[in-house]
This record gives sequence, structure tokens and C-alpha cells, in this order.
Amino acid sequence: MRYVKADRLWIREAPDLTERWVQDRIAEDPTILGLGDLILKDSERRQPHAGRLDLLLQDPEADRRFEVEIQLGATDESHIIRTIEYWDVERKRYPQYEHTAVIVAEDITSRFLNVISLFNAAIPLVAIQMSAILVGDNVALIFTKVLDLMTLGAIDEDEELAEVTDRAYWERRAPRTLQTADGLFETLRSFDTRLEPKYNKFYIGLAKHGVPDNFVTVQPLKNHVRVGIRLSRSEDVERRIEASGIDLMRYGDKSGRYWLRLRPGDEEEHKELLEELFSASFKESGPGAGDA
Repeated sequence: MRYVKADRLWIREAPDLTERWVQDRIAEDPTILGLGDLILKDSERRQPHAGRLDLLLQDPEADRRFEVEIQLGATDESHIIRTIEYWDVERKRYPQYEHTAVIVAEDITSRFLNVISLFNAAIPLVAIQMSAILVGDNVALIFTKVLDLMTLGAIDEDEELAEVTDRAYWERRAPRTLQTADGLFETLRSFDTRLEPKYNKFYIGLAKHGVPDNFVTVQPLKNHVRVGIRLSRSEDVERRIEASGIDLMRYGDKSGRYWLRLRPGDEEEHKELLEELFSASFKESGPGAGDA
């Protein structure tokens, strides 16, 4: 392995680089921020009477959204206030999510880090220092978390209209677990052959003649599949799930769903129990009751 000297590059002073360039790099691959396996929900998101939010990112597994504001150079008062303001707008508009404000800047001074730390006691806030590294003619971005958020509780499922994608999107995103999802949809179609998978950006739902009927939703992730089954809460159901060895993540009081984590092979090993749970959800939801 050969050592290569790298030079720090201040983006604010670079004539060919802009804040929008940084924004586009994060939008292409949100994982570079080091906040998890995130998906881009929106960029330049218009805020009512409050300008535009640079990036809105989402963790599809934890139902958490991140309001990200980028600043070249050193952070300042207006940057902090703007980030918190956008975070506040989004959390009020979509209270079913857990929201985190994220400040990204090239230089987070000790003075402002102290101020941000005070807010962090009351507001879920992450501060990330961004460094551009020049190696030859190439530029790399390094993101270092200098202030992490406090652990918060989980929020339940979003009920807004989903952004439609296609199967190819999920084949790129989760090729290993899509086969598990296919097995689940095969079981679901046994209740009504008109049911078809509906590919959305954050989950795969169900549709009948193009109309959503999401009594069960599926989210293929890298190593497992997250399944949401709309069903009334029952101690007997919970005991059966736990006794089977299936990973019961939680019950969402707002969504009225059991959230299960299935790994490849679980769809076959626990097919009988899953079929019973799906059948109960199908009957309980009734015609159109599973729409979302």
C-alpha cells in the first residue's frame, strides 16, 4: 500500500465547487454522512414561509427523518436557527416520524459547538464537520460527527401518499432480500389473486386493480425484511410470534401494526404462522380497510 499525501481543500474558497455540489454528493449516497442506511426523501424542500430545506433524508427501518442543512465555511447563528426552524416545521407537519436536525459545516467552532450542545438537551440535533480532501485531481469528502443526538423513542408508520417506484429500484437496493419479499407476496396472493405488489420508495405495499390495500407492507433491507401486519393487538398473537422465534420488533399503536424482522429463509420456516397472521389481517381489514 502506497502512501499518498492529501491536502485539505476549503470548498468555500474553491471556484469550481459549491454548496449545491456537496448537496448533490450527499443526495447520491446519503450513507456518507455516517447516519445509517438512509434514503433521500427530498432536496430543496420548500418550507411554508421559511425558505428551502437542503435535504430531507429518511431511515425506512426506524421511521426517522433527518432535516439536513449544509453550510460552507464556519457555522454561525443563522445556520443554527435555520436548521432548527426547518426541523420544527417538518416535525409539526409529520408528527408520526421521529425527526432529527442535522447541521453540516466545514468548520464547527468550539463556541458554536457549545451553543449547539445546549440545544441538544431539548432538540434531537446532530452536528457534522465536513472536510474536503484533495488527492491529485480528485476530491473526497469526509464527514465527522462532532455532536450526536440523544436516544429517542420510535415513531410509527407514515400514512402519507407513497412515492411510486418499480421493481428495478428494489433489485438495486436490496437484491438479497427481495426474494424473501417475493415469497411473502406469493402467500398474500393466496387470499385474493387480484392482489399485486405495489413498489414504493420506502416499502412495497399491496394493490388491487391499482388501488392500495396495504393490510401488509414489506420493506426489503440489506440483510432482512421488515414486515408490517395491520392487526389488533393481542397477547395471544404476541406469545405465538415470540415462541416461533420470529423477531417481533414492536407493535405500533398509531399504525395498528405488528412489525416483524424476517431474515432470508424465515418466510419458508415460519410460513404457516405468517399465513395465519396475514389471513387474520386480511379478514380484519375488510374491503378497502387496508388502504394507505
